[in-house]
Order: sequence, then C-alpha cells, then structure tokens
Amino acid sequence: MAFDFEKQKLVTELKKLKPKKVLVQLPEGIKRQATNIAETIEDLGIEVIISGETCWGGCCVYPKEAELVGADLIVHFGHAEFIKVDYPVLYIEVKDILNLTPILEKSLESIKNIKTMGLSYSIQHRHDLNKIIKFYEDAGKKVILSKKHGKVAYEGHIVGCQYEGLKDIEDQVDGFVIIGNNFHSMGASIAVEKPVFLIDVYNDEVKEMKGIRDKIIRERAISIEKFKDAKKIGIIKEVRPGQLFGNAEYLLKEIKGAGKQAIIIEMNELTPDKLMNFYDLDGFVEIACPRIAVDDFSKYGKTVVTYKEALVAIGKRSWEESLEKGLL
Repeated sequence: MAFDFEKQKLVTELKKLKPKKVLVQLPEGIKRQATNIAETIEDLGIEVIISGETCWGGCCVYPKEAELVGADLIVHFGHAEFIKVDYPVLYIEVKDILNLTPILEKSLESIKNIKTMGLSYSIQHRHDLNKIIKFYEDAGKKVILSKKHGKVAYEGHIVGCQYEGLKDIEDQVDGFVIIGNNFHSMGASIAVEKPVFLIDVYNDEVKEMKGIRDKIIRERAISIEKFKDAKKIGIIKEVRPGQLFGNAEYLLKEIKGAGKQAIIIEMNELTPDKLMNFYDLDGFVEIACPRIAVDDFSKYGKTVVTYKEALVAIGKRSWEESLEKGLL
C-alpha cells in the first residue's frame, strides 16, 4: 500500500499562499509520515507544527488549535473539505496508489445479482473513479454515483456521517458498492435498506454488510430505552466546529422540561475514560459525531445516545421518523 501525498500540489499551493507557519493535521494512519511532510514544508522556509490531536475526518479542522500555536495556515491531509471555517485551510486529499483490478474482478461474484449499482468511494480512491466505473460497465453493470448531498465534497464521495446521497438514489439501484473500508460501509448499511457490499482494498476482501443494520438498530433502541430511565444527563459538546450535530442549549432546556437534571460538558474528544469521571450521571447525549455513540456502543458503561435519539427518548421525535430519516 502506497500513498501519494500530492507533493507538487502542496509545494505549489504553499508558494502561492506564502505562510510563515503552518499547522499540519494528519489522519491517524499517516501520522508516521509527519517527519517527511514537515521536511518538505520546511525546505520552503516555512515553520511547521504537527498536530498531535486525532484527525478522523474533514470535520476535525480546528482553527483554535492553529491560533494557539500561531499558525497562519492549516494544512489538512487525507480528507476533502467538510465545513467552511473562518481560517485559511489547504486540503491535500492524498491518493491511494493501488492496482484495483484484481479486487474489482473478485467482487463480481459477490454482486452478480446487482444489475444497477449505487457506487460510493472514500476520498483516497477518487482519482481511480473513471477506471472503476469503466470496469463495472464493461462487466455489464449500470453504475449510478451517490449524490453530492449534505457536506460531501463530490458526487460519489462518502464520509462517515453523511449518507443522504445514497438514500437519494436508493430507489434506482439494486444495491450499493462501497470502495473503502468497514467504517464507511457500516454507516451505509445503517442508512439504506438495499444490500451494501464493501470492497475493502486494504484487506483484499469483498463482503456484504448483511445483518449489520438490524444489529445496530437493536442496539440504538436499547440505548434509547435506557436513556428514558436516566435521571441525570450530561450533554457532551466537542470544541471542534465540524463536530457539532445538534443544539446543546435547546437540548438542555428540553431534557430539563422532561423532568431530568442535565448539564452541558465540553470536550476536545470524547472517550470512555473521560465519561468515567462523571460517575454521578446516569447517561449522556453526545452531539459530536453520531458515529461515536453508534460504533462504540459496547465501550461505554453508561448509555450514550445521539442528539436525534435523545429527542426520541423525551418524546420530541418518533422512533419511526428517526429510522425513516436516518439514524446518523
């Protein structure tokens, strides 16, 4: 597996922007490249600070961190733009350099019953999109890209919390193919009812995400029921602007109106260890990335629900509406 860090684009854009100091944000999987990336930028006479904070997506752009270290530009690797922030940001999407043909050929048996396929990809495979489409069309498939809907950057692009673009085409396809990893395909399987197949290029695996949706819906229903019984609630708000999926102040008012005690807690990242310190609370609502509550269901000793689920629990929204519009 090799990555193209788009060095020429990086150098060209930095020469154009002429920053004196940059804050570099790297996803967890490529932080090992920090030294090489820093050297490339320093060779241009620019001071470099590497962010050690987690960077799970384009939602993790954090201007306050850049301000604190005195950087006049954020260089964000590995993701496309997700939100607009009031700070200069240079996005370097990073290309995954792979020969996809063998695994695409391998996928044909698994998706033999899908004549019209909805196709989505994680950003590292965007440069191969035309080749992927041509391969499947040559194999007799009709390919429809998921729509550019919500905060995704491109048609066909998939991110962990935005699946409206798949739902937009669901009635036109027999199933979905996701080029990427388990994180994206699991989210897709929650959002749509048609079959979802993952082409996991990193583990050389093709699998149907069968049963995942039902399992997660059961887990979310359990969490909501537990939340209904909770008396003291913590509403967790993350400081990064892209990690905001709900109005904490509104929710505080509504939860108190439902007869519960509640406080707002601010964090730069939600972890099970941090929640343990609030041992007097019975449950939590996290209005950061909804995948935190969904994916990490088994990690928390107390119930953690999303903003939408909290509204269901206090009777401000129906469970049926939540399922129809999407859990995420």
